[in-house]
Parts: sequence; C-alpha cells; structure tokens
Amino acid sequence: MTEAAARRTPGTPCWVSLIVHGLDTTQNFYTELFGWEFGPGPEQLGPYVRALIDGKEVAGIGQLPPDRHLPIAWTTYLATDDADLTAESIRACGGTVGVGPLDAGEAGRMAIASDPCGAVFGIWQAARHVGTALAGAPGTPVWNELVTRETVTVAKFYQAVFGYETEAVVSADFDYQTLHLDGHPVASLHGVGHGLPRDRGPHWMTYFEVADTDEAAQHVVELGGHILQPPREGSSGRVATVADPEGAAFTIVRSAKR
Repeated sequence: MTEAAARRTPGTPCWVSLIVHGLDTTQNFYTELFGWEFGPGPEQLGPYVRALIDGKEVAGIGQLPPDRHLPIAWTTYLATDDADLTAESIRACGGTVGVGPLDAGEAGRMAIASDPCGAVFGIWQAARHVGTALAGAPGTPVWNELVTRETVTVAKFYQAVFGYETEAVVSADFDYQTLHLDGHPVASLHGVGHGLPRDRGPHWMTYFEVADTDEAAQHVVELGGHILQPPREGSSGRVATVADPEGAAFTIVRSAKR
C-alpha cells in the first residue's frame, strides 16, 4: 500500500463519495465488506463521515434529507485548482453544474456537475483535505471509469475541461479510451452502446481493491447487497460489479499486480 495524500494534478480522480438514506446501515455494510472505520467530515450539505483504513481517509458517505429521493450512486471527484473556473468551463463545454461551487468547511471547495451525456461527477479544489490518502490496500479506490453510450463525443468534453490526452483501443467492437495526464493513465471511458443500463444511464464507476474478488462478491450478497455482473477475468485483474443494499453500484477488483 502507498500514501496518496499529495495534491493531485487537475483532472485526476482524487475522491469518491456516496450520499444515502440510511447512513448508519451503509456504514455497517462497508465496515463489514472493506474493514472501514469512520470519522467526522464537513457537514455543509448534511451529515457526512469519512471512511478510514489505518487512519487514512479513503472515501466519504453522507446522508440525504428525508424528503430527497435521488439516485443512490458513488460519485467520482476530479481534482481542480479552481473550482469556480472549472465550473464555468463545464458549462461552456455543454455540461451542467447542479450543486455549487461551495466551500466544504476548511476541507476545500467543491461542485457537483454532469457531462453532456448526463453522467454525474464532482470537482474538488483541495485545501486541508486533498483527497484519498491511501492507495493499493484492500478497500481503497483503485480506478474510475465512465460508462457511457459512446466515447468519441464525450471524450471531447473531458479533454476540453481537464486537458486529458486520450489513448483509444483500436477495435471494431470495443469502444474504450484511457485518459492520461502528464503521460500517466488516470481514468477511462467505456462505451457500451445498448448495453448501458436503462435505469442508470451514463455514469462514473468506482473500482475498489479487494484481496479476493469471488469472496468479496459473496460477502456483498451476505450483507444485503447484490451482484450485477459476476466475477470474471478483466484486463486489470479479476473483477465483479456489485451494489450495496441501497443500490449504489461499484466494481471490486483483485488487481493482476497483487
């Protein structure tokens, strides 16, 4: 495992956060699944806790107001040096800013936006909180991927806003692009066409490291979640797509490097 608490290059996925109805129940689920402990976080938008592994912050979970009925989903945050300027760029390039920019206490400044195809993501201007502080250990986010209908159009949006370089897989039946910053891969775009779930639409998917994908997938079911795509071999290792008891989807992966 490695420390990952340095300030990120703008455009780098730096944090993942989940807003749910049952905060205590959700904390229990992820504690049992990933071994997370929890500490307090900024509460400008309501009750919010940060998940910890060995005292290092790896993710956030907040609680929706009782009268709000929004889709429950993990949100990927992309780093920025200026949340207000990035928000303006998002709007200018055809995206939408739904929340903010606003200050999250002394932690930083954030906004919630969506790309022109409707996929929701966050932007994070770090102050005291720079983002995920641990990488490589089971229970930590290891990758973020945009699942969308096709990548060519939406890639132009992310390139314009965040300055990514892209590397496409040359294939007639596989629509996939890797996003690079400073020559390093940081995220990916996956076009699935009609395979996109109708009830979800385009969305960012968070991958979490696990020690054993098959065991973790079974544990998800035992804890009240369910399996969306069963364990299988992928380019990054053995993966499965699952959902927690409130329906938030995420991918678990035993990295091929482990």
